[in-house]
Amino acid sequence: MPWRNDGISESCLRNWTAQANTDDNDGGRLTSAEKKELAELRKKNRQPEMKNEILKRAAAYFAWENVLPT
Repeated sequence: MPWRNDGISESCLRNWTAQANTDDNDGGRLTSAEKKELAELRKKNRQPEMKNEILKRAAAYFAWENVLPT
């Protein structure tokens, strides 16, 4: 892997340049702002999914508890 004198690999510099071009609307990739927004939306989407999973498990637990003889 070729390295520049300042310790940055050419592939890293190429990726940074491509992202900078995208951020300037010169490419077909997501901009940095869009990537950030997408990450935030995915995080918000996981929260209700986790809550639903907890509620399902709680419902199953209490349903099972009512089936067992006391």
